[in-house]
Parts: sequence; C-alpha cells; structure tokens
Amino acid sequence: MAPAVPATMDRPHFIGIGGAGMSGIAKILAQRGAAVAGSDAKESATAEALRALGATVHIGHAAGHLAEDATCVVVSSAIRADNPELAAAAGRGIPVVHRSDALARLMDGLRPIAVAGTHGKTTTTSMLAVSLDALGLDPSYAIGGDLDGPGSNARHGSGEIFVAEADESDRSFHKYAPEAAIILNVELDHHANYASMEEIYESFETFVGRIRPGGTLVVSADQEGARELTRRVRGRHDIEIVTYGESEDADVRVLKVTPRGLTSEVTVDLKGSELTFAVSVPGRHYALNAVAALAAGASLGVPAAGLAEALGTFTGVGRRLQLKGEAGGVQVIDSYAHHPTEMTADLEAIRGAAAGSRVLVVFQPHLFSRTQELGTEMGQALALADASVVLDIYPAREDPVPGVTSALIIDAAQAAGADVRSEHDMAAIPDVIAGMARSGDLVLTMGAGDVTDLGPKILARLEG
Repeated sequence: MAPAVPATMDRPHFIGIGGAGMSGIAKILAQRGAAVAGSDAKESATAEALRALGATVHIGHAAGHLAEDATCVVVSSAIRADNPELAAAAGRGIPVVHRSDALARLMDGLRPIAVAGTHGKTTTTSMLAVSLDALGLDPSYAIGGDLDGPGSNARHGSGEIFVAEADESDRSFHKYAPEAAIILNVELDHHANYASMEEIYESFETFVGRIRPGGTLVVSADQEGARELTRRVRGRHDIEIVTYGESEDADVRVLKVTPRGLTSEVTVDLKGSELTFAVSVPGRHYALNAVAALAAGASLGVPAAGLAEALGTFTGVGRRLQLKGEAGGVQVIDSYAHHPTEMTADLEAIRGAAAGSRVLVVFQPHLFSRTQELGTEMGQALALADASVVLDIYPAREDPVPGVTSALIIDAAQAAGADVRSEHDMAAIPDVIAGMARSGDLVLTMGAGDVTDLGPKILARLEG
C-alpha cells in the first residue's frame, strides 16, 4: 500500500517543476495519487514526462497558473521572492513548502538512505536505486539526475526503502531523518551559502545528528574532509559508523580497482570476505561510489553478495560521463563536473579508459561565486585535456559579480600550460569542435548548465 499523501500536499503546485529536484518530488506525489500542478520557465522532456503522469505543467510564471484549490506551493532555494506565483500564494494564504520539507514528508514511514557529499551524490544514489530494484526490493527514490530517460529521476516503489540524494548546498539535508546515511566527501563549495570549511563541517555534523538512533553512517576513509568529519562525530554512540575506501584502516576496504576500458572491476574486503564485482562506468571515483552503496545497502540488511552483483547492472546516469554518440570517429561524452575535484576525476577517468585518444573539452563554468573562488583550480584541471574551449559563466540563480568572468579560468589554464581558448557564442561551438576534432578523439561537454544541450549538435555537425 502506498504511503498516504499528506493532506496539505494532495493538490500541490510546484514553481520550477522541471528542475531535477522538484520534478522528482512531483513525480512521486503524482504516482501516489496527488493532483500535481506546476510551472517552469521553458518546455522540456521532463515537463512532458510529468504530464504523462497526469500533472498539469504550465510554461512561464504567472499568478494565474496557481489553481484556486491548490493546497500548498512547493519551492526550491532558486525561486526568488518576486516570483508572481509565490506572491499569489502569499496573498491567498496558501502554505509554502520548501522542496526538502516535501521530500522529508515522502520518506515518512519508510527506511530512508540519504546520500550526501560534495561530489558523487547522484551517481551513488542511482547505483543504490538500480541495484536494489534489480534485487526485487522495489525502492522509492529521488535522484538529481535521470537514469534512463527524461523523468526517470524519481519513482514511488512498493518496497520499504527510500533512497534520496541529500543536498548540502542550501543546508536542506538537515530536514531528513535517514536510517542510513552516506557521506562521500566533504569539501568547500557553494560559496554563496558557506563562508568557510568550518561552516561546512558544522553543516555535515548537523546532518549526521539527524541519523535515526540505531542507524548507520557510511563515510569515506580516504578523503581528508570526510576523515575530519568522522573524527568530529565519533562521540555519537547511538549509530554505527562504517568507513570505506582504500585506506588500511577502512572498515570496508577496497583491495583493488582494475580498469577495463569504459568499465572497471573492484575487489573489496567486507567483514573478512572478499567480493569482486563490476562497475560499468570508468574511473576509480565511481568504483568507490559503488563501494559506498554496497556498505549502505548491507547496513539495512540487504545481502552483500547479491547487492554486489546487482551493482553491476548499473549502466550510468544522465550527464555522468554519459556517451551521447559517435560521429566521424569522434565520441561525444557529457559530464556534469563543475567543481575542480569533479573535473579532475572525470578527466583522469577518461584518460585512463581511452589511452591514446586526444581529449577535447567544452567547459561551461557554473555560478559566479564558484568561479570567483575556484576559477584557478578549474583552469588547472583543464590542463589534463589536450585542448579546451571555455564558455561564458552559466549564472543559474546568481547575478553577475563585477570582474568575475571565464577569463579567470582561461588565465589559470594557460599558466598551467593548457591549450585553451574562449568562446562567447554557444551556437558556434559545433563548428569550433568540427575544426578541432579528428577521428579517434573524445569530446567532453562539461558543466552543470545548458552545455549539455551541445552534445547532439556537435554530433550532427561532425556527421555533416
């Protein structure tokens, strides 16, 4: 039996319903029988997927889109106070619910696994959802990316486990009360909301404090920020802390990661038993994500051997080193990487998986605040590519910052010896890449903004 839809959410209106986090919550509510409505800035495949579930999706934002009988308005931190639908809700006294509160309500009565960390959340959450489903456990899940098509970022399942991506960017992960939590890494990011690493640690400590008594924290034994967090929370004795990684002191120790082209094989020591399983995406960081998923699933009583085998059924998630196609002997791959650590990890993974191929990158910086703080490191990461084209900054929810442009990244890349150039016109990119690429090359479209739209256009140009 499906968990009941909270009375205040039986006719919800989502502002920005097409977003990765918002659409997932809307999808689950629709599957549970709620009369879902909402609006988004532009038409999309995700909007169509929601309509197929019976949701009403308006394009554009206007007060008139808010139905007379709406029971609540769901928003994310990206929705500005002057949004006309939000203003209409305030004027009519309709409750406003943050998406994190809405997601927390969907987990009531279930056994949640919350996946947190500066990088790797979407992939790890997806690995868990896919593998638990392969074992017939029919989990519910809410992910920040699509598994196998538009709208596949969430599902209401009949099982008792709910797997959720837990976002630290605006501290919304403080709303959840998981039975098991994964923390993959802890680094400084989201500079508009966090002024220091100390604030980051405090935020993650609050998240750990939300784990249910008797629950489990699965945390990296390799990454220094995660190790420091573990030192800080060791005093909590009502939860089990399980560390994983390649470090000798890891509770779940990675013994070996063997690259096999665009896949890899990982061997772990889990409670004295060796398990070897396949990971169908390249790179050591993805193999470690799979081990975190294995440890978390096992903490909820899922048989480890079966879960390890099921993890091999995961074939990737949209925008995480996703092969978009091949034309003219050139493969085009899409990467969501937008933080220097992620950029470096994905570029190293591609280099390891395709030795001998030239790697060309089209990079779109994401957020002025992130570029201001980490532009130098982004440029240094691009030095791992054979050549790069850097687009203008994708602003998302931010206003421009004087003096902060893509030039910060380009200057740092050139100082590191990289072959890099700027391009202000996205429409020109297919021609630019066609002039650079030759058979055998790999092209990465990289960033968290609309750079992802360029993959099919580049392929079409290469075919021409």
